[in-house]
Amino acid sequence: MSYQATSAAPYCLQPSKAFAPPAFEVPHFSCDAHAHVVASDSSAYPLVDSRSYTPAPCPEEDYLVMLDATGMERGVLVQISVYGTDNRYMLEVLRRNPSRLRGIGVVARDVTEKELTEMHEAGVRGLRLNVLYGGGVGFDAMETLAAKIEDMGWHLQLLLDARQLPELMPRLQKLRLPVVVDHMGHMPVELGTRHPGFQALKHLLADHGWWTKLSGAYRISNEVSPYPNVTEWAQELIEAAPERLVWGSDWPHVAVSTMPDAGQLRNLLSTWIPDPELRRSVLVSNPERLYGFPASDDSLVAS
Repeated sequence: MSYQATSAAPYCLQPSKAFAPPAFEVPHFSCDAHAHVVASDSSAYPLVDSRSYTPAPCPEEDYLVMLDATGMERGVLVQISVYGTDNRYMLEVLRRNPSRLRGIGVVARDVTEKELTEMHEAGVRGLRLNVLYGGGVGFDAMETLAAKIEDMGWHLQLLLDARQLPELMPRLQKLRLPVVVDHMGHMPVELGTRHPGFQALKHLLADHGWWTKLSGAYRISNEVSPYPNVTEWAQELIEAAPERLVWGSDWPHVAVSTMPDAGQLRNLLSTWIPDPELRRSVLVSNPERLYGFPASDDSLVAS
C-alpha cells in the first residue's frame, strides 16, 4: 500500500539505485552518519498529517543496499519527520542490525525514562529537534529533553537554519551535552562564510564542543553537482573542528527537485578533505566516538 500525497505534502522523487564509484579508497568501518528509512507498508506505519512532504517507500533492504554500494560498513538512521514521534520502524531496523547501525530518535517532551532506555537498547544515541519540516519536535522542548538524556551519553541533533543560531545562542550555550547541527548549518552558502549564522556555527564547534555533519551539499548550494561553492564552506568547518565532524549521505534525499547520487556526495570528500588520514577520522574515528560504535583498527582488517 503506497503513501498518499496531499497538496501540502507532495510526493518526493524516488532515490537513484545507481551510485558513482569511489574517488578515493573508502576506509574500513566507514560510517554514513545521516540517512532515513521509510517502510513500504503505509497501513502499519502511517505518516503524520502535519508532514511537509510524502516520501517514496525506502525500506530497510534498499537502505542496506545503498550502504553496501557506497562502501559504508556502518550507518546512522535519523528518525524521518513524516513519522513524527512514532519511531517504531527505525527501531525495528536498528534491532535487526545491532552491530552495524545506530539511530537518532524523535520524541515528545513527556517521553518516559523507560521509553528512552528501550530506545538506547535498540541503538539510539541521540534525539533530533527539527524546525524546518512538519512533523518534527521543536526548540520549545530542547531544555526538557536535554535534561532527560544528558546522563545517558546521548546528544541533541538540530535541524535548523544556521541564521537562527545567533538569536538562540544564550540558550544553546547553557546546554550541558553534545549537540550536532545537521547539514553544515542548512543555510544558503551563497550568503558567505562571514555571515553571522556561519560564524556562530564555527564558534559553537571550536569553543563549545559541538559537532556538525558534512552532508546536504545539495540542500545549501544553488549550483549543480559537485556544488563547487560548498567547498570553502566545508573546509572552514573542517579547519575549525576536524575532530567533531561526521559525513552523511542524507539518503533518500527527500523534498528535492533534482535527485543527487549518494556515491557522488561521498566523493565530495576527496575535494573537501584531500588528506586520507583526516578523511578516515571523519568517516571512521569521529562517528565511533559520537555514536558509540566499537573502536576499530584498520591494521587488523585484511585488505
